Amino acid sequence: MPEKRPLDIAVISDVHLGIYGCHAKELVQYLDSIDPKILILNGDIIDIWQFSKRYFPKSHTKVIRRLLKFIGKGTEVYYLTGNHDEALRKFAGFGLSNFSIDNKLILDVDGKKHWFFHGDVYDITMKNSKWLAKLGGKGYDILIILNRLVNNLMEKMGREKMSFSKKVKHGVKQAVKFISDFEQTVAEIAIDKGIDVVCCGHIHQPVISTMEHNGKTVTYLNSGDWVESLTSLEYAGGQWTLYTHPQSRAEQAALRAQEDESLEDEEPGLDWEASLASFAAVNK
Repeated sequence: MPEKRPLDIAVISDVHLGIYGCHAKELVQYLDSIDPKILILNGDIIDIWQFSKRYFPKSHTKVIRRLLKFIGKGTEVYYLTGNHDEALRKFAGFGLSNFSIDNKLILDVDGKKHWFFHGDVYDITMKNSKWLAKLGGKGYDILIILNRLVNNLMEKMGREKMSFSKKVKHGVKQAVKFISDFEQTVAEIAIDKGIDVVCCGHIHQPVISTMEHNGKTVTYLNSGDWVESLTSLEYAGGQWTLYTHPQSRAEQAALRAQEDESLEDEEPGLDWEASLASFAAVNK
């Protein structure tokens, strides 16, 4: 098995465990490839909005086990809540050894003030019409399922994959404006707070950019998602980079050939399907 890449910080968000669109197998591959000192889970890791006890496959359970392994080996793990796992916000402030749950996180990283939070608090749709946002979430899930079916066919035909939702986001002016407005709002608030680097998730748009407000600048980061983009943010050697996981059939075959088979034969541990189903039912 290849040596794990050492990182100072890794940030993932918008995994959406519990829905059909989640690329859990690829996320397990990624988690097995890194050795971060700090792991930040920046919201929507478990999709409690759309959680169903009928669907929580082994690959999704493996993601949770990998996260528990990080905690067990001493990695600092911060779980920051998002809108799809907002039921966990009642546990904000909880901490046990090197694991904590909160709504936001401020870290001093090499002398720069970093602000991490999911981002839904600055989404006007979430503030005014949560029911509409939830309905849109179900529609998005259906779109992703259809997209995966089409991409399976495209791969068999030897053609490139496509992303339906990305085409919609980039083609519809309102969607483009929403993303731009969100990023600008976050940047302006961060600058007003004296933040050097602000990191969000929520909008599934991975990016590293410099934004300006009132003559001042801030570095804006977005970790993307593990439904379409399959991206994370990594900090090492004093620099932030955006990681994109391989998705093509050839790249995936090469990755699978490198996997450590011993990790596939893990002890069963907790019944995560039953536990999460019970938790979701209580907190709906």
